[in-house]
Amino acid sequence: MQQAERARLLDTFQSFGRILVIKLYRLTADDAPRVPVLPCLDHEAMLHGGIAPHAAAYIQETASGDLHEIALYPTQRRIEIDTVSTWGEHSQESQRRLETLLRQRLPDYRLSVHRPSWWRGEQRVAEACRAQVSLRDVLLSDDFVAVSARVSRLQTISTLMEKESRVASWGVRTVTAPLLAAAGAVTILAVGSLGERIGDVVVALIRYGVVTVLGAVFLYYGLKAVQLTEMANRVWKRTAEYSLILTERQRLARETRSET
Repeated sequence: MQQAERARLLDTFQSFGRILVIKLYRLTADDAPRVPVLPCLDHEAMLHGGIAPHAAAYIQETASGDLHEIALYPTQRRIEIDTVSTWGEHSQESQRRLETLLRQRLPDYRLSVHRPSWWRGEQRVAEACRAQVSLRDVLLSDDFVAVSARVSRLQTISTLMEKESRVASWGVRTVTAPLLAAAGAVTILAVGSLGERIGDVVVALIRYGVVTVLGAVFLYYGLKAVQLTEMANRVWKRTAEYSLILTERQRLARETRSET
């Protein structure tokens, strides 16, 4: 990205509010303001290479003090507003002002809004994190000891969630095969004896129906276990991000004190 384009984007974002944190994925923070700069943990943890380089920033609106996260994908000429990471930290009016500004100042970029996914449990993750520590405190509070303690509590909860997901996953794996085998045997013996009275076609349909229903039930619980595992991972990554932000904020605060 050329320097003039970086300056235009930075000026647009800063006209809306103060940049508090920058997150990078395969990009460098040239000409960035003096704020914490972190790796994008959500995508660094993925081992495949299909994710476009991007930069994200937490921004506090000057007019209201609301918090937003904006992700910029330079090669795709795309900007995404992530409402999941800032859940509960901004109003709808503030978000509309941000969308209007970006559309007016950056018409050559495609704008999208990432909202919580029910299937991935993103709102539940956001609420679980916010119940222990708010993003506003992580970004703005000067009481680093108290905020770090709340982040540690959130990390403990993420560990427990991960253990619960393991229990659910192993439970499904343990009972699925034996129960399906037992149900198949019982169905063959019990329903098979009724073949002369209800017909072989009906017997076959009942057998397939019972096995299909049981398979669907176990598939549902298996998917729920996978969902719980992903939610636990998301809480853990949020905890790791908060810890990195606090560490960087403390480092910058020490440097500022030493300069003065």
